[in-house]
Amino acid sequence: MGRSSAQGRSNRVRTTRTALGMTQAELADAVEVTRQTVVAVEAGNYAPSVYLALAIAHRLGRSVEELFGPASAPSRPDSHPATEVRT
Repeated sequence: MGRSSAQGRSNRVRTTRTALGMTQAELADAVEVTRQTVVAVEAGNYAPSVYLALAIAHRLGRSVEELFGPASAPSRPDSHPATEVRT
């Protein structure tokens, strides 16, 4: 993971995380980073590595494209696969 020119880039991590009722600390613990890293990713001040982006997407039940892609990327606001019970 390294700092890059992510500043100013928007993403949908914060809105997705809060819609799931998850705190920054809970997401950080789930993907094994500090809360400060989650804050920086959400603010667009830190471009996550591919590994971290995949981990965040998996934990939030979204695709990397939905979270970090262009604003026109499709989203599923009414679907939360990470919270669905599979039988």
